[in-house]
Amino acid sequence: MTFGEQPAYLRVAGDLRKKITDGSLPPHTRLPSQARIREEYGVSDTVALEARKVLMAEGLVEGRSGSGTYVRERPDPRRVARTGFRGPGTSTPFRQEQAAENARGTWESRSEQTDATDAIAERLAIRPGDRVMCTRYVFRDAGEAMMISTSWEPLAVTGRTPVMLPEEGPLGGCGVVDRMAAIDVIVDNVAEEVGARPGLAEELLALGGVPGHVVLALQRTYYASGRPVETADIVVPADRYRIAYHLPVR
Repeated sequence: MTFGEQPAYLRVAGDLRKKITDGSLPPHTRLPSQARIREEYGVSDTVALEARKVLMAEGLVEGRSGSGTYVRERPDPRRVARTGFRGPGTSTPFRQEQAAENARGTWESRSEQTDATDAIAERLAIRPGDRVMCTRYVFRDAGEAMMISTSWEPLAVTGRTPVMLPEEGPLGGCGVVDRMAAIDVIVDNVAEEVGARPGLAEELLALGGVPGHVVLALQRTYYASGRPVETADIVVPADRYRIAYHLPVR
């Protein structure tokens, strides 16, 4: 293959993708059958099948058992805000957004003590097996799961304090910065890494996705004088949401 040439299956997938995005194949329309793709584009069954696989991997079409393959409805992506710290007394970015009059967000959480895995211990600069508070969240928008998050805090920092449970007590739900300040731990830095990957089966089950769908994966860690005091994995469905950053300039 010379530079600039496309494999036949990508050429076919590209043309079908264009028809989907320009509305020639609107949502809920049945995708042309493999036989029809073969005849219309003059390609083999293998090429037609691979082109359909590309569209499914991109989330443009979905298979319906016993019925065929259909164009998926693709809503306009909605924002998930990631903001800089807004000062004392503020809550998490999700809760700040939900303060708006027309907001319809809810969330649920569950905390439990556990042993730090090797990976989490490295992120928190503690030893594997050290005790941490693990909190799992599901965030919803108008009842639809939009984001899941799992956070870990070293109990060497928060254990036996009023903020040991992130969602309970006098500062429950106030966010890491305020909670840590209440125990004289001053958070002065936060790092986030954003990537994209296929969602894990349990993630897609929670988020209402199907196997193969891509998610945005954020890894966040809060620091106090260089010491990690909280780390979290945040997962957002990439076909429905986009991450929006608003950071202060100092």
